[in-house]
Amino acid sequence: MALHMMKLCVGVETMEQLEQSQARRLRRGQRLFHDTRMMPKRADDIIDGGSLYWVIKGRFQLRQEIVDITRENDGAGRGFARLHLGPDLHRVMPRAQRPFQGWRYLEAAKAPQDLLTEGPGAEDLPPEMQAELRSLGIL
Repeated sequence: MALHMMKLCVGVETMEQLEQSQARRLRRGQRLFHDTRMMPKRADDIIDGGSLYWVIKGRFQLRQEIVDITRENDGAGRGFARLHLGPDLHRVMPRAQRPFQGWRYLEAAKAPQDLLTEGPGAEDLPPEMQAELRSLGIL
């Protein structure tokens, strides 16, 4: 079973903002990655099918596949971990998450499910409304 990571998406206000930012990087031919100070001890478990779950404005909202994790050094020789990310962002069922620093492991059984849009026009509804409509059995 894959092991995931969760991370606050600091400075990003909406899912669309992150999607647009990453799309610009891809159009310029840049690779997608996220640098973090601490190297995960369970990196092998993460790159075996794990994802980075982005928490935006206090809610899980998106996930992105982690394709590799490498050790890097900055100009001053300080080490850090680089999370190499896949190109696709997948919307997930929104769920509240308290603030935390850095990143945290996220067991697969506790990870939010991907958001599947169903029915005509469902993809136009905000994710929070989609989740509420699903809980009521309407969508």
